[in-house]
Amino acid sequence: MSCSQSESVIKKIIREIGQECAAQGQSVSETLVAFMVKAVVLDPRNDFNVDQVLTKKDVQNLIQLCVTRLLDTTNPSLSTIKMQVYFDTNYANRDELLSEQHRILEGRLAPVVRDITESRPQVQEEIKNVYRKIINYVLLSSGLGSSTDTEVVREVTAALQSIFPQAEMITYVSLSKKNKEQQLKNLAMLVTGIRLYNKERGKGGSSIDDLPAILSEAIPSATRAVDEGLNTCHMLAHQYTALLESVQEDQHRYIQLSSLKLREALFNVRQYEAFLCILLSDAITSAQEVEKMNAQFAATMEQLKNTVQNKVSIGTKEVFPLFFALSNLWTSFQDEILLLSFLRNMTNNLQQFSEIQSQLFPEEVLTSLLEGVAVKSDEERIKETMETRVNVSDFKNQEWLFPETTDNFDQLLIQYHGFCAHAIGVKGLTLPGNPAIGILKHKDKCYVFSSKEAAYIFAQDPDKFIQLNIEKAQEYVELIQLLELRHQFEYLVPYVQARNADKCLMKPTTKCDSSTQTDTHILPPTIVTSYEWNEWELRRKAIKLANLRRRLTHATQTDLSHIRRENSTQVYLPKDVSTQTKCDNSSNVPRPQIFLEGLRGGSSPTTRMVKVDLTRAVDET
Repeated sequence: MSCSQSESVIKKIIREIGQECAAQGQSVSETLVAFMVKAVVLDPRNDFNVDQVLTKKDVQNLIQLCVTRLLDTTNPSLSTIKMQVYFDTNYANRDELLSEQHRILEGRLAPVVRDITESRPQVQEEIKNVYRKIINYVLLSSGLGSSTDTEVVREVTAALQSIFPQAEMITYVSLSKKNKEQQLKNLAMLVTGIRLYNKERGKGGSSIDDLPAILSEAIPSATRAVDEGLNTCHMLAHQYTALLESVQEDQHRYIQLSSLKLREALFNVRQYEAFLCILLSDAITSAQEVEKMNAQFAATMEQLKNTVQNKVSIGTKEVFPLFFALSNLWTSFQDEILLLSFLRNMTNNLQQFSEIQSQLFPEEVLTSLLEGVAVKSDEERIKETMETRVNVSDFKNQEWLFPETTDNFDQLLIQYHGFCAHAIGVKGLTLPGNPAIGILKHKDKCYVFSSKEAAYIFAQDPDKFIQLNIEKAQEYVELIQLLELRHQFEYLVPYVQARNADKCLMKPTTKCDSSTQTDTHILPPTIVTSYEWNEWELRRKAIKLANLRRRLTHATQTDLSHIRRENSTQVYLPKDVSTQTKCDNSSNVPRPQIFLEGLRGGSSPTTRMVKVDLTRAVDET
């Protein structure tokens, strides 16, 4: 069967299961039905062979089994699967959630931005209309107040006119579309910063909520709600684990409790606990971010006050960066409000999938079952085994990791979500593993154990117990996500875990020296010079070749063209001609040469001077 045919058959099965459940009054999503189909096929008790084509009888049997499990609302396993499907399809980390929110906001503002940037106002009335649209954009993008509130619109208009008067609209209209969009964003941020500063001074911002104060109250409240859910999960998990251990030790209690779905309830609680831990981690991250932003916001506001003080005029280079900083910080506060609301919704919606605990095991029933049973918490179990450690010398071919011999010991990727690798397949329990006993590294994967004895048994044949864990996950399909068995069941990998599988995880440092040498250019180059990646270029060449097949070269000769001589035309070349319009003349006059004698005096007391003129005559020159 081809891939397309298999996909068509699967879609048909999913559609029929959904219709059958709807006819029974139970509405189910296609994602949940698809997950249940895979769960039923994987379960070895149903005898489905995934490598063979399903017959009509197999398909009908598969549909019936899926409908039966989907309608069994008293089974904790169904609630766990619903919880996993809901979390995978709805949860997003901080970056993904904020990126999606910003994209949605830009999409809502896109028509307003397009209306502003594509307008070409000519008359004064049109310019005023565009300016009003800019005011509306600034108000909508900041999210500070309603556009129907006259006082808010007046405040935004005053802030905008102080940095962008209407007279500058002529310059703005002449800008390119890209520059217009950028200036719109800058104006919105500046106006937001100005309004926040005015609110701090008590001169405006009446419609702006005090987000830091709201967050300082809401985050602890959300954290407490998650903590309360975690405490309930821990208590139930410890009680269910104690009951299951007592069942394995006492055959009489096994007969008494075999009809109760304790193991499925334990897996449901553990999965709920894992999801709450993720939400609690996000809440703690938000609290840390808000604390840093509060300090930055107060420092920026104080710096702005010191810069402005009582000055009449201030340079834009001094205050505009501070207004931008205030706007960015306030946007971050708004993002944290969104994240907190998302965490609250996730926490409240996850709670519905754990309500089956109180239905199956009311408090009085659970109390009666626990009579004479010692309940141990996860912390107590780990504390009991803190002094025990694996002796490495007992294992020749196994690698054990310890805190003092391994870098990044606390950041190792532990298999099975940190649960004991031995107890899952053998006992069907999710016991917390203690890394202090020793972490077994087998085939580049790390395993922890709840006791030294469990570690020794597992280390004797790790592949055997790994296969037992896989079979247990096939029997209880909710374990695939709970134990993070993404390598053994790649087609059932949850979306969130698949995206984040390689994030924030560090491998242990390998303590050995190794070297590798490879040849350069083992194969000769196979570059095809005639290759064309552009299909239009290939089309052009094909058309050219097709046209050449229909082309012929013709030659014709006539009597008139026979022995025709070449014509030529003779012209006279221009000659060089010169004309003289003036002549050069010169005249020479004699140079005067006159000498005086006797100026220095002589022997006689009277000075006698003789003048001698040796100048030549004019006609002699």
